[in-house]
Amino acid sequence: MNNEVFTTLGVSNRERAKHDYYATDPKAVEMLLELEEIRPIVLEPFCGEGHISKVLLNHGHHVISSDLIDRGFGFRSDIKEYKLKDNNLYCRDKLVLDTDFDIVTNPPYKHTNEFTEYVLNLLRPECKLIQFLKLQFLETKGRRELFKKYPLKKLYVSSSRLVAAKNGDFSKEKGSAIAYGWFVWEKGFYEDPIIKWFN
Repeated sequence: MNNEVFTTLGVSNRERAKHDYYATDPKAVEMLLELEEIRPIVLEPFCGEGHISKVLLNHGHHVISSDLIDRGFGFRSDIKEYKLKDNNLYCRDKLVLDTDFDIVTNPPYKHTNEFTEYVLNLLRPECKLIQFLKLQFLETKGRRELFKKYPLKKLYVSSSRLVAAKNGDFSKEKGSAIAYGWFVWEKGFYEDPIIKWFN
């Protein structure tokens, strides 16, 4: 089997991006804004170089952007430094938000299960966690347990392939063999999810 076939199957032995950093195509965020109502205040805790945050800012959202790795955008913070106390969001014991907010992000894939559970506990009731993820995130028994405990509200499946650029470099991306979508959780939602298609 040649490398082209492996790449198509998504099992290439190419080196993973440093710190599992794959930046979201800004046009995917533009499409999300046409699909889903997002609160005026947004937390982006894996902001990278700001590919999601910048689109939201351009549409008038107030965005708090942070990342464990300093890539020149937002402030440096580990997600575990965020805590919810008395229904207010704190980071390193400093008040960050005392109002409703949504989270829109593209987390490091290998930590998505842990991250999803952690941040859903940071949200106020009816606020949303929206993540740009590979559709294969729907698979595995471990994630089945996650979805039972925290059901999705909506899944927006991209009909055409979108790109998540390795190390944020879109100039090297010629296309994608990976299917992506926007996964939407709402704090307190426990019904069956709605699946829609876009792009």
